[in-house]
Amino acid sequence: VQLQASGGGLVQPGGSLSLSCVASGSLLNYYAIGWFRQAPGKEREEISCISGSDGRPYYPLDSLKGRFTISRDNAENTVYLQMNNLKPEDTAVYYCAAYLGNCPVHDYDYWGQGTLVTVSS
Repeated sequence: VQLQASGGGLVQPGGSLSLSCVASGSLLNYYAIGWFRQAPGKEREEISCISGSDGRPYYPLDSLKGRFTISRDNAENTVYLQMNNLKPEDTAVYYCAAYLGNCPVHDYDYWGQGTLVTVSS
């Protein structure tokens, strides 16, 4: 499975962005897809995961619930991360990853390259 994350960019505080993770090489239906981010000088953290079998979302960070929403379109082999009311502390490189199974996931099998999100005025 190859993953391609895109949609990052510069956005003002309070703004929104939608990230996309497109998979190729295999049908996405069977995979849980997770979104992660890594800010400068900080460890990578998992933002959300969406299961392959039933599309059930999982948000491990309470602080992001209500602002970030994960969704998937299996027909397009794509998982999205809608980010609203962005804050400067959301600035990070965002990654997607895949696991053959459901969320939560301990070790993802495949990783995409990151897309940079910068929240600044």
